[in-house]
Amino acid sequence: MWHYQAPLRDMRFVIEEWLAAPADWQRMPAFAALDVELAAQVVEEAGRFAGGVLAPLNASGDRQGCRFDNGRVTTPDGFPAAYQAFVDGGWASLACAEEDGGQGLPQLLNAALLEMIYSTNHAWAMYPGIAHGAYECLRAHGTPELRERYLAAIVSGEILPTMCLTEPQAGSDVGLLRSRAEPAADGSYRITGGKIFASGGEHDLTANILHLVLARLPDAPPGSRGISLFLVPKLLPDGRHNAVRCDGIEHKLGIRGSATCTLSFEQAEGWLLGEPHRGLAAMFVMMNSARLHVGLQGLGHAEAAWQSAAAYAAERRQMRAVCRPEGCGEAPADPIHYHPAMRRTLLELRTLTEGMRALGYWTAHLLDHAEQGADPALRARAESRAQLLTPLVKAFFTEQGFRLASSALQVFGGYGYVQDYAVEQILRDSRIAMIYEGCNEIQANDLLLRKVLGDGGAALRGLLEQFHEEAQAASALPECGGFATALGQYSDRLATVVEQLAVAAAQDPERPYRAAGDFLRLLGLVALAFAWVRSARLAAGRTDDPFYVGKLESAAFFFAYLLPEADHRLALIEASRQPLPFLPE
Repeated sequence: MWHYQAPLRDMRFVIEEWLAAPADWQRMPAFAALDVELAAQVVEEAGRFAGGVLAPLNASGDRQGCRFDNGRVTTPDGFPAAYQAFVDGGWASLACAEEDGGQGLPQLLNAALLEMIYSTNHAWAMYPGIAHGAYECLRAHGTPELRERYLAAIVSGEILPTMCLTEPQAGSDVGLLRSRAEPAADGSYRITGGKIFASGGEHDLTANILHLVLARLPDAPPGSRGISLFLVPKLLPDGRHNAVRCDGIEHKLGIRGSATCTLSFEQAEGWLLGEPHRGLAAMFVMMNSARLHVGLQGLGHAEAAWQSAAAYAAERRQMRAVCRPEGCGEAPADPIHYHPAMRRTLLELRTLTEGMRALGYWTAHLLDHAEQGADPALRARAESRAQLLTPLVKAFFTEQGFRLASSALQVFGGYGYVQDYAVEQILRDSRIAMIYEGCNEIQANDLLLRKVLGDGGAALRGLLEQFHEEAQAASALPECGGFATALGQYSDRLATVVEQLAVAAAQDPERPYRAAGDFLRLLGLVALAFAWVRSARLAAGRTDDPFYVGKLESAAFFFAYLLPEADHRLALIEASRQPLPFLPE
């Protein structure tokens, strides 16, 4: 049976070598005291918590699920104790500012923590999952009184927040929401309405829950420009229960240990966050953080799928392999990881997972630069690059997480379809990440229409310049020359596609929308090519260490077997010249 092992060696490679983050930290006053040894210790302890506390509750939590009784939710056995261990370990405060009671550590280390807890127990991780985003939202938009009352409690883990957006008629189109907010004489508001799909809307992990609720003021203009954001606690400051009720929980395909709630607000007392009618701007402080974190869910699922499939393939014996490293022996059957079909699947799992780790951690590191960098120009560039990469990470990673979980299940054959092995739960749990926090189709539209075409391609040009710089740096190394050439060529083809789509959009406004999904996947593949060129450059000449030999093997596999999908995506973007027919009503 598979037991999770935190991929500490690869995490340290990405943090210390691929990103050279410790050197960057020395140039950021907030992180100047952080060194390699401390960072490695934090990551190691996080892996110990994830593997030792969360992983043992994953299957049992899935099978038991949450229980609902008269407005109260009971989480699976062990979940509250695990949350208390999370709080006691200081994990809730990891990346929060020291002046707010946090540890003041980088988002990069928080990303490593999140990958591990999503790998081991996605359902449990949903409860603290948006806490950091809510902390940032309250810190940026809360009044001094609200920050004084709630900020430290979020940082400490005493209170968990939720995000209440969706209504039955208002999913991706939040402009259709009907929840109302009426001003009260004391400066607070009374919130009335119903919300669905509220993750952690009710639970037994903390006594109080902070609901961040989108609603309309009486003078609100129609559509998304008329939405305001409110903080609505389950327990009011004087200890009374607020007029918030959980009416039920959903019975779901996956993450069954996460309480997905229907909530009713009946003149519930709340306070405005940010400016009236600008609730989406305030909410997106939290949403942008949440979207990176959801992308890390896809990475976590991919890592769990890779580990489980690799362990099973090493022990499962079927037939004699055509080839083995030492030649064919007399055994009637070999471990299936020797068979070419399985080798290819396992290499794809390993290669995509490690490539996504580099890109995901890079995005988190860019956020650290944007928040803590000493040079204003470099901060602005890092912010621009992080904004460009966020929808890519969210959509591309979650799609790959689900697809790779399916590939891993195939390694198990019929055994993968039953509950005896963890892989069927990985597959079920991974599917939701493609839907929530802005479905992947919306992420693709956001990437191409807003982040690329919206600024005339300036942010993308900056990213592609970095790709070309990496290709140039690697081109002189014998192990990397071909990889570097391919990265440069596909970067140029990507730039040409953007120019063509910009011109075409003037004549056919729907064209970019038809191409958006394939454009996102194309950019994901080219970004992975960048990740693997840099990894190969760092591994070149280090043949005495099997770890670096594996990196070179994975890079060669990526460019031979996986990057050719980019040609398919280019062809589909070209095909988007053809309008899509309308379906009959």
